[in-house]
Amino acid sequence: MDSPGKKMLESAQALIRKTAEKMKLDEEMVKRVVEPEFAHEFSLTINMDDGKKKVFRGWRIQHNCALGPYKGGIRFHPDTVREEVQALATLMSIKCAVAGLPYGGGKGGIAVDPKKLSKMELERLSRAFAARIAHVIGEDIDVPAPDVNTTPEIMSWMIDEYQKIKGYKSPATFTGKPVSMGGSLGRTEATGRGGLFVLQALLAKLNQKSKDSNDKFTVAVQGFGNVGYFFAKLAHEAGFKVVAVSDSKGGVYDKNGLDPVAVMDYKRKKGVVSGYGGKKVTNEELLILPVDVLVPAALENVIHEKNASKVKAKIILEMANGPLTEEAYENLSKKGVVIVPDVLANSGGVTVSYLEWVQGKAGYFWSEEEVNDKLKVMITRAFEAIWEKSLARKMPLKQAAFEVAIGRITAAMV
Repeated sequence: MDSPGKKMLESAQALIRKTAEKMKLDEEMVKRVVEPEFAHEFSLTINMDDGKKKVFRGWRIQHNCALGPYKGGIRFHPDTVREEVQALATLMSIKCAVAGLPYGGGKGGIAVDPKKLSKMELERLSRAFAARIAHVIGEDIDVPAPDVNTTPEIMSWMIDEYQKIKGYKSPATFTGKPVSMGGSLGRTEATGRGGLFVLQALLAKLNQKSKDSNDKFTVAVQGFGNVGYFFAKLAHEAGFKVVAVSDSKGGVYDKNGLDPVAVMDYKRKKGVVSGYGGKKVTNEELLILPVDVLVPAALENVIHEKNASKVKAKIILEMANGPLTEEAYENLSKKGVVIVPDVLANSGGVTVSYLEWVQGKAGYFWSEEEVNDKLKVMITRAFEAIWEKSLARKMPLKQAAFEVAIGRITAAMV
């Protein structure tokens, strides 16, 4: 049976091929867009705290640099495989092009469960990874960042190791760093904030606004990690009625609305959101609640052919990567549900990573308000291009996003 990583890669490549065929690109150009330019695979040997040595497998896949340096996170996960890293690098090329950033796509990973390592072991592994890729990255070559199970602290170890090897400071080589090491203000909330800006731009196009009255737009958010929480918090502050949120253990629904900050306070004390007032709901039930906007912000493939017909929301904002299967996407699009694709909806994070890179290269840092203002301008501009393509070609936003991205990438390929 194919691994999830292999399926993910096949799916990403199929999407590009399908779009390229509709754009009538020749086969050689399609191959150039699909195949990665470099694939670095290596082993990392670490001294463990008990004195024994342990070997870990690592990757850095550099997919396409037509638009600029490779850009993409580094994930630490026990199930990480080469195909998954390659799929994510491919999708980063699309995402950066959709967002209008001067970047190509890259991704890195180590097959490891970081929870099973001590802090010292984690630091040694992070530094070993940075040392192994130091000769193939750089602020104008490849700019890594955090991803699943990696943090600003891990980035601080990696950039420190990289700078020791190179012998000079290069704050723009990694993004997602602590602010004290040249990280950007506003980065923590950026993905959630960007999603809200995209939703507001969409509603403006649909001539619908969230009003300060009882007919506020209702929103359900599946996933209460960094992305889901900040989206819910900022949407609530912007006048949307957040009626349901959930984490991996289940969720809470209150048709009169929830205060995401209070729910997060409860989660910090109790470890779950499902005991907070309102009615307990499962993650499956949350997806089919009678709301205006559904925001899957947790795992991939949560909306599939078995539950798609029960989804009542008129707008789905894909804040997770790939939360809809292809079958669910087709079914819901036919029903007239507006689906904002992940490559646009969750591109706020990489957009502020770009702003961090610019600040690092310039040695000049902006206030949080300036960063947020720039994010709004950039992500709204990205949405506008996709909306115009969608209207002109009478196609769903996802197809329009891929056409815009592939058009930009191929135009830059000589």
